[in-house]
Amino acid sequence: MKKILISVSVIAVIAAAIILIIKFVPMGKINSGEFEISEVGVGSVVATIPAEGTVEPESEVLILSPASSIIQRIVKDVGSKVELGEAMIILDPSPVQEEIERIEDQLEVKRNSLRKNQLNARSIRVDLDYNVEVKKLKIASLKSELADQEQLLEVGGISPARFEQTKQELVLAEKDLETINARNTIRLKQLETEDEGLRLQIEIQEKALEQKEELLKKMIIRAPSSGIILSLDGQVGEKVNKDKLLVKMSNLSNFKIRASADDDHSEIIRTGVQVMVNLAEEELHGQIGTVSPAIKDKKVEFDVYLQESNHWKLRPNMTLPLKVVVSRADSVMRVQYGPSIERSSNFDIYKVEGDVAVKQRITTGIMGDNYLEIESGAQPGDQVIISDVTLFRNREKVDIY
Repeated sequence: MKKILISVSVIAVIAAAIILIIKFVPMGKINSGEFEISEVGVGSVVATIPAEGTVEPESEVLILSPASSIIQRIVKDVGSKVELGEAMIILDPSPVQEEIERIEDQLEVKRNSLRKNQLNARSIRVDLDYNVEVKKLKIASLKSELADQEQLLEVGGISPARFEQTKQELVLAEKDLETINARNTIRLKQLETEDEGLRLQIEIQEKALEQKEELLKKMIIRAPSSGIILSLDGQVGEKVNKDKLLVKMSNLSNFKIRASADDDHSEIIRTGVQVMVNLAEEELHGQIGTVSPAIKDKKVEFDVYLQESNHWKLRPNMTLPLKVVVSRADSVMRVQYGPSIERSSNFDIYKVEGDVAVKQRITTGIMGDNYLEIESGAQPGDQVIISDVTLFRNREKVDIY
């Protein structure tokens, strides 16, 4: 009796299998509505490992005292959030204001000296020009006198000695004019040099004045970016020297991510490795920077520096999921994963060709998170069955109806 029951059970199982085969693959056929296909395309295939991170300010800002002074007022306390340009500390401006007044007095003296020098130069030029004109008139007079004497010499109205004396006087007058012109040129260059020297001194003083005026503005210590004050070094009434550290604050203009991953993946976590960050349905890209050498709680910690470190959605202390790229290939053939798409180097797929699904062996490359790279055995545009093909896996082809 027991053997009969076993035989009946076996027959029932076989019958059920036959019914399923008949139902789903009648006469080697499958219904087009009972399987899912995916088109072979060209794109990126990325394999990653999961990680998690927290958004942090990318850097800290150290603010030094711009000059020796006294802390007059502390506007913001430690822990305060400040916006770009907001005042944090006010220093006593008196020392800088005194320097500005001293430079302004010096500038006025220099400018007055320049005006005097210019007036003096104009007076000297008038004198020089007058002397030249006098010499020129004397030369013209001697030339006229010499011409008259030459006519008198021909008729014996003047002695040759007198004529020669006049010629010598003309030569000396012309040489005297040359000397005066040379001296005048030198003197004029000296005046120009003195003028340029004064102008240069004034220019230097004006630049010094600009620097002091800029320094006066800096006596109000303002936030160079949005951030949070981490520490203040000094108290009201305390004297501080130039370049003394006054404020340490975080920079909220740019962010990085302090991330961690399971230490099983520590060999993958290396400086320069690409990372993808999921930020409110957006994907940001970055790369690993510093990697902590110590393993903590079976986690390896590392910094991620983002390409869009100033993305408007980033906020301090946000926790974000990350994907560390293990391997990546761009512009390659790929197919979407499904029950029939295996994570192996070689396997059979079924390509839909009209009303027939044909078995085809493919060779694969990178096994990504969402796609599998196809190296050979398919072409872009091929329609591939990705749903379960167990019922007809042994068939070379299956008709579609």
